Amino acid sequence: MLGRSANGIFWLFRYLERAENTVRLLDAGFRMALTRNSNDASDEWRSVIITLGLQAGFEARFGREYGGAQVFNYVLRDKENPGSVLRMIEGARTNARMVRTGITREVWQAVNESWMKLRDMLARPVNEVRLGSVLDTVRLQATQVRGAMEGTMLRNEIYNFARLGTFIERADNTARILDVKYYVLLPSLSYVGSSLDNVQWDTVLRSVAGERAYRWLHAGRLDARGIAEFLILDQRFPRSLAFCYNKLRSNLAHLAREYGDKVASHDLLREADARMHAQTIDAIIDQGLHQFIGTFIAGNARLAQQIQRDYRFIE
Repeated sequence: MLGRSANGIFWLFRYLERAENTVRLLDAGFRMALTRNSNDASDEWRSVIITLGLQAGFEARFGREYGGAQVFNYVLRDKENPGSVLRMIEGARTNARMVRTGITREVWQAVNESWMKLRDMLARPVNEVRLGSVLDTVRLQATQVRGAMEGTMLRNEIYNFARLGTFIERADNTARILDVKYYVLLPSLSYVGSSLDNVQWDTVLRSVAGERAYRWLHAGRLDARGIAEFLILDQRFPRSLAFCYNKLRSNLAHLAREYGDKVASHDLLREADARMHAQTIDAIIDQGLHQFIGTFIAGNARLAQQIQRDYRFIE
């Protein structure tokens, strides 16, 4: 398989995963903002922008006034934002068109339909009344693309590169949402364990679609340590760091069998996997959640870059 084709598949599914993760975070921010006064709501919207890594671009455009409509329109559709959801879906479609012969008709149709629907929905500014339907559409379209892939694609190298892109992106997103919790969302250590703290942890769970699964496993009890363990180490939850790395290991192993050789990215993943399995939540909290997450994010980025080098995405 040509490296350029592998790159197209990898980034097609990274963009789709990133778009879905972005609207989940917007939805969580919107829910929180609805329960707060105007000043506190501004802090919630600011936290969304910081989590997405868009603070510099947003403040260069709008200053430090974080109004809800400004934030969600900037994130969803602003032409000056290279990280907007519309740009992500456009990037996914561009990559899908580039690898059109490597994906099934159903996958192409799902991606193309996503682009056309969102282009029309985001042709004009979004207000609070329309925001929910826009966010639901992005989630639904991403689900349809994944469903088309799971139901129609051969389990070959193309499928494995698609899954690598998905789980590299998903792990990065979950880690960033966890990292921002105490450093942006929580205004003071005095709030730890308070009702505000609990509401914000619930928001974190909602932003990764994990609130029902967590409550089912923990009898509805919200506990910061338990939630951190759930999102980092619980291999049953499909957005946890451990789950993502189990899938990365499986898909890289399939590529090794297909190509008859292991490469440097296998070594990087094995080391990261060993560190993950050796961890307990007590050890993570003791060393510092922020330090653990920072190390994980940097390692995840190195793994993504190494995969691109090993399989010659850019030649």
